[in-house]
Amino acid sequence: MQMQAHQSFSVAVAGASGYAGGEVLRLLANHPNAQIKTVTANANAGDSLSNHQPHLVSLNHLVLEPTEPAKLAQHEVIFVALPHGASGKLTVELEQLAPHTLIIDLGADHRLVNPDDWAVFYGGEAAEPWTYGLPELVTGWGEAPPKQRSKLPGATRIAVPGCNATAVTLALGPGIAAGYLDPSDLVAVLACGPSGAGKALKPHLLASEILGSTSPYAVGGSHRHIPEIIQSLNQAAPAKAAKPALSFTPTLVPMARGILATVTAKPGPKFDQATLRQPWEVAYQQEPFIQLLPQGTWPTTAQTLGSNSAALQLTFDQAADRVVMVCALDNLVKGTAGAGVQAMNLALGLPEATGLTVNGVLP
Repeated sequence: MQMQAHQSFSVAVAGASGYAGGEVLRLLANHPNAQIKTVTANANAGDSLSNHQPHLVSLNHLVLEPTEPAKLAQHEVIFVALPHGASGKLTVELEQLAPHTLIIDLGADHRLVNPDDWAVFYGGEAAEPWTYGLPELVTGWGEAPPKQRSKLPGATRIAVPGCNATAVTLALGPGIAAGYLDPSDLVAVLACGPSGAGKALKPHLLASEILGSTSPYAVGGSHRHIPEIIQSLNQAAPAKAAKPALSFTPTLVPMARGILATVTAKPGPKFDQATLRQPWEVAYQQEPFIQLLPQGTWPTTAQTLGSNSAALQLTFDQAADRVVMVCALDNLVKGTAGAGVQAMNLALGLPEATGLTVNGVLP
């Protein structure tokens, strides 16, 4: 399905009462082509959308309907914002009812190519892998590095990346592709806002638990985004490069949204300290949503709040013999809903930045 710049299309959002669903609605409300027709939920069906998303004033006329595949299939674009496992069950029915409709899954179900990875990190039967929705993912190297973007035009099934996976992959991808980083020794420590865990009530995410505190979770190689990151870095790595090995430790911090990923790696065979920034400059110079900051300026989560931008900086720690990369992004925008809208634009043949902003909100 290809759209002209002036054409409109109807959109349905399943899981519209949650954080990811609400964020995609916020972005689509300002999209000149999108007409939001249907919003659905499970337990919250029958409620006014405004009861759950009071900030979406322009959409307060909508009522949450039951998540029925036949109703969703009546639209040209469907966003699925459900927990892992639930989205896979829904999309099986949607694929049968709407074989040519653009379906964008904001969850994890269709990200992983290897079903064994799904079994280990999520459990149960794996769903079919879909086109991965990270346009800026480097998939090789050269003067104009190939990227995942080329696979998105015309796609009808898109899996939006995980928020943590996006931050780590954007930090590492160019360096691994160019041979500047050794993929066999990667370490990532992330500070994450709790909105990445969704809106369901969980005691460890209560304000009384996280305010004034920070705590690690999914420690020791158990985080579900690890196989997704490895999968992406395998695409970036040269043919004879070592297999990626990643130590990944996320921590919850008392901010509603945002990710600050600090990633380090040993130098690779083509590393050149004098031209340290070159791979990232080459890879991202034409990318509107990735900001490689001036030397000496370090990313903050605050500068990306509400925007589809990722802010990136790097340096070389000579004493430790490691390259240090820091990436900040808003987990609900560039990490989820913004990536979905960006991929949607590419799939429909619209300008990639339609309905999206690089500007954040401060203070």
